[in-house]
Amino acid sequence: MEPRALADLICRTLREAGHQAYLVGGCVRDILLGREPADYDVATDATPDRVEQLFPHSLAVGAQFGVIVVTDDPGPAQVEVATFRSDIGYSDGRHPDRVAYSSSPEEDVKRRDFTINALLLDPVTDQVLDFVGGQRDIQAGIIRAIGRPLDRFQEDKLRMVRAVRFAARFRYAIEASTFSAIGKLAPEIHQVSRERLREELTKILTEGQARRGFELLEETRLLPELLPEIARMKGVEQPPEFHPEGDVWIHTLLMLEALPDACSPTLAWGALLHDVGKPATFKPPSGPKDRIRFDEHAEVGTRMAEEICRRLRFSNHDTEQIARLVANHMRFKDVSEMKPATLKRFVRLDRFDEHLELHRLDCSSSNGNLENYVKVRQFLRQTPADQVRPPRLVTGDDLVGLGFRPGPRFRGILEAVEEAQLNGTLTSKESALKFIRDSFKPQ
Repeated sequence: MEPRALADLICRTLREAGHQAYLVGGCVRDILLGREPADYDVATDATPDRVEQLFPHSLAVGAQFGVIVVTDDPGPAQVEVATFRSDIGYSDGRHPDRVAYSSSPEEDVKRRDFTINALLLDPVTDQVLDFVGGQRDIQAGIIRAIGRPLDRFQEDKLRMVRAVRFAARFRYAIEASTFSAIGKLAPEIHQVSRERLREELTKILTEGQARRGFELLEETRLLPELLPEIARMKGVEQPPEFHPEGDVWIHTLLMLEALPDACSPTLAWGALLHDVGKPATFKPPSGPKDRIRFDEHAEVGTRMAEEICRRLRFSNHDTEQIARLVANHMRFKDVSEMKPATLKRFVRLDRFDEHLELHRLDCSSSNGNLENYVKVRQFLRQTPADQVRPPRLVTGDDLVGLGFRPGPRFRGILEAVEEAQLNGTLTSKESALKFIRDSFKPQ
């Protein structure tokens, strides 16, 4: 069953049992905008216990807050069903201290974050219930907190980042008092768990308007709190012969703007962090014939990227890939001078397509020179996979057969054979064995 069909079925079942039931929140906003909702939510006056009675295939994932997830058996569709409620107290800046169930849909929507996310839709009549002016703000392109913005953000500090994300995603403006409240409370964003912050920042990076999202993070004073390393890029000049576009901040924004649709989170974070080491390694020209330099900025940036990923609780797998992207982004400048073996090992990097795309973005957002990008693309097209990753010509058993004792030398000998193989000077097991006999002596 499709998610919309499941949501409609839930509403119909609840109504037949004597309850109110509406589609609510982001799905209604997206329907009005002509977008396909990513998921569906239902609001009802039925209590969680009642919802569980009516829908045996349900999960009480948020029952303490009046939320039950109803699943489609045996299909994968699921819909969150929330009981009308008012939230009382937010002492941790995230969760309500307690909830009071209500029979009023109007009371329920007034506890939500933004007007555009507080619309109700009757799935039977397609009538929209709008108690907070959400339709008006959709038409005007405005992100507006419901009620008093300071109160909404004090309840859940993550709403400040969500305001930025929605404004960027829909290309909306943030209403003045909402914007002001974010700037005032920005230092309190640290009350939010790092995992939740990572998720919101990743959405900003991957929903199609990453540049605008980070411009808004900077304008609302959230960026220095969330990613001070990125905020420090602003005003860090670059050599104009390589970066005519401007400082490190402008260069990074241009890369974010050029991120491909539906790009992976690791590529997006790689683009954001690839030059994170430049502010710390900035060296002004030492004389009239010198230029601005960022010596070892890739190495410094790799360590900084790893720290940022740990701080935001990235998985080890994603942390390793993001760090690899930062560490290797400068290697493309040496492609023309690389030996065949070096180039083959380079393109064998895990998820090399992301390294190549990051290089394209880097060049397109600076001097526009794509010569090395084109060379690597041609190499990948023209070089058979079995030449990039050829089967090994010899093994440790072969070394034992030649009289070598197992030990640390094995690795060096096998690597020397592979180097010659990748360079094309060894093409058979016999030639490899002769190379070993001529180059190494058993101990």
